[in-house]
Amino acid sequence: MQLFYAPEVDFSQGVYVFSEEESRHIVRVLRLGVGAELFLTDGRGTLARAEITDGSIKHCAVVIREIRPEFERRSYRMHLAVAPTKNADRIEWLVEKATEIGVDVITLLATDHSERRVLRTDRLEKIAVGAIKQSQKAYLPRIEPVTPFAEWVAQPFDGLKLIAHCKPGTDKVLMKNRVQPGLDVRVLIGPEGDFSPAEIALALQYDYLPISLGHSRLRTETAALVAVHTVALINE
Repeated sequence: MQLFYAPEVDFSQGVYVFSEEESRHIVRVLRLGVGAELFLTDGRGTLARAEITDGSIKHCAVVIREIRPEFERRSYRMHLAVAPTKNADRIEWLVEKATEIGVDVITLLATDHSERRVLRTDRLEKIAVGAIKQSQKAYLPRIEPVTPFAEWVAQPFDGLKLIAHCKPGTDKVLMKNRVQPGLDVRVLIGPEGDFSPAEIALALQYDYLPISLGHSRLRTETAALVAVHTVALINE
């Protein structure tokens, strides 16, 4: 299935014209012509099957043949909040893989021990777009810019709130024993230096539950991906 991201598409019009860049890719690279089938998504849950009616390399056009709202909608919402890694490539890898598995929101956190406090969300959004096309998903995750920990953790959330950290002395439970099918989840993942004691205490004050991701000491992006996969697996 050749899937294309078209955030501005109006499915009710019944037709869609690709940009020149996408048209060239469709016609020259994929070698698709009039009569060929492809799929569109607005990134908000709608998937459409379409047929090429104009094979121009500047304005390839399609007619919408079938619309599938809420395509493969999950029974839960996953919100991942993670401190960006010093190496931007690692957080980019995380965004790609988390999107492929299934996540609704990714928030970048500025914490006491953060190694990076500035990151281009526009690049991360492009990576997420590529990931939904690769994994054939109709929901594009929202990527929120770097936000101070204290400001973000105070935001209300109607679901399960979890914080993964490495500090001893708290009653941490394995994440898989906290998560329940169909329940919305928020997970906090700290930087390589972990959350500070003050941040952990603040999260507990806002009813975040401490969790463990296992016996191994994981890198930030690995821990975040384990959390996303754990929620997805329990909801299978």
